[in-house]
Amino acid sequence: MQNISFDYIENELKKVEEQFEKHLITETPLIHKVAEYVISSGGKRIRPILLIVASKLCGYDGNDHISLAAVIEFIHTATLLHDDVVDNAPLRRGKASANIIFGNEAAVLVGDYLFAKSFKVLSDINNIKVIKSYSDATTLMAEGEVKELVKTADIKTGEKDYLDIIIKKTAVLFACASEVGAIIADKEEKCAKKLYDYGLNIGIAFQLMDDTLDYISDKEFGKFIGNDLKEGKLTLPLIHAIEMANQDEKEVITNIIYKKRLTSKDLRTVLSLVKSYGSIDYTISKAKDAIKKAKKNLDIFPDSKYKNSLIDIADYIIERKL
Repeated sequence: MQNISFDYIENELKKVEEQFEKHLITETPLIHKVAEYVISSGGKRIRPILLIVASKLCGYDGNDHISLAAVIEFIHTATLLHDDVVDNAPLRRGKASANIIFGNEAAVLVGDYLFAKSFKVLSDINNIKVIKSYSDATTLMAEGEVKELVKTADIKTGEKDYLDIIIKKTAVLFACASEVGAIIADKEEKCAKKLYDYGLNIGIAFQLMDDTLDYISDKEFGKFIGNDLKEGKLTLPLIHAIEMANQDEKEVITNIIYKKRLTSKDLRTVLSLVKSYGSIDYTISKAKDAIKKAKKNLDIFPDSKYKNSLIDIADYIIERKL
């Protein structure tokens, strides 16, 4: 988020990084090595930033937001470790994924450690509403991941199924980060709900844009074009193209999705159909709609640099390259 200034929370972000180090001190060096590899691999820290800025928007002046911001990134990192094993992904943010470097077993077990450590930190904070927000989010995330697995290479996957998956596997953690800022500030439930909906919608837009990049990006941004297709994932650009395609084209796409190994020609064929039916533009328009909804939820809050930052983050989601 190069064009957004977070100078006013710079010290707090440094403290979040210190929390990473503190909570990764164990008698088992491999845990620190694997977790540090992923955490330090170039992520934008969007979720921790959301939590800190939302808490300030709501007038919070304590210290728990630092630990909670670290926890939100630990949970995110745990899901990345597990996702890359499930997907057998060779890359993460332009680097070899942790499972490629350290092995699947280490990636899964360190992911488990990060989940466990997260809830240990939450129990120390001892705020039942906060714990419920995190536990609800992680439960839904697991459900979303399983549903995505079940829907792998399922040509009947529709937009409704897809949105349910991305809300659960991605958006709810953004929502949790934003909501918790209001919870720890003891703001009324209405404020917490508005921030939850703000986070949920930018999370939806985030995943929509990520899935768009899979069809227009390249390895410069840490992804290869068509990677989701190779993994049998039907994301919105492809779902829309299938819905728009004629019967012959549907059969071509179906045969390609069912293949165990795709050729360059297969990828070109699908990419051509996705582009010809305007499926990229359709997906981006859905992301922009979600961003509008996100911003609308901020209307109840008075103007401030914190509100402006949340608006800037929403805009960044659409503009981002990774």
